[in-house]
Amino acid sequence: MATVASQTPVFSVVRSAERAHASHGWLDTYYSFSFADYVDPQNLNWGALRVFNDDTIAPAGGFPTHPHRDMEIVTYVLSGELAHRDSMGNHGVVGPGGIQFMSAGTGVSHSEFNDSADEPLHLVQMWVLPRRLGTPPSYGQMAFTSDERWNRWLTLVSGEPDVDAPIAITQRATLRVARVEGTTLVAEFAPKRYGFLFVAGGQVEANGESLRAGDSVRLYDVARLAVSGNGELVLWDLPAVTR
Repeated sequence: MATVASQTPVFSVVRSAERAHASHGWLDTYYSFSFADYVDPQNLNWGALRVFNDDTIAPAGGFPTHPHRDMEIVTYVLSGELAHRDSMGNHGVVGPGGIQFMSAGTGVSHSEFNDSADEPLHLVQMWVLPRRLGTPPSYGQMAFTSDERWNRWLTLVSGEPDVDAPIAITQRATLRVARVEGTTLVAEFAPKRYGFLFVAGGQVEANGESLRAGDSVRLYDVARLAVSGNGELVLWDLPAVTR
């Protein structure tokens, strides 16, 4: 579903077990949208969010070198350490709470591996359709402390001119994360915007709906999202598909 035909607001819960699942030994993954061998023409994206994969990578496992182009790829590490190498000469390791960003632009090749030989790596990999094509490829990574997202929304990525974010993308979309503990966090959306909330851990209520780890909510034209309880949250604020 690329756009919403209905003029009425959408608040749709997708339970963890309803997601597509694949296991490759070294990789255990859940797809929120069509990806790899999972193809559903009615579930291609949500607004400009094209991919949202919940990946657990075995010790020393990973994705060998492979190419991308014209996609904005954001990876948020939930636990473990992610090692990155690419054709631009970048090499880095991202730990828990850290984020990695790669704009594939005109083309780039990269590999992503679990940097530990003993512990699994848990992350969410997210692809956003870019607003502009053919831009130069780029890479960046940043570390954040748990205090920075404790009972508050921490803005990580945005292409909105009025949003202050450490990582910029071309698309007018914003990524925020939070660790909510016994309080309520509120996010507000402009009219006709898309929202995607993912519960990475714990148990919360979102606009009165009970959610557990792996559950997600797809929103459209919903002005206010209130989340309470105890859990790790990932939240996108997105436009319709635009380039």
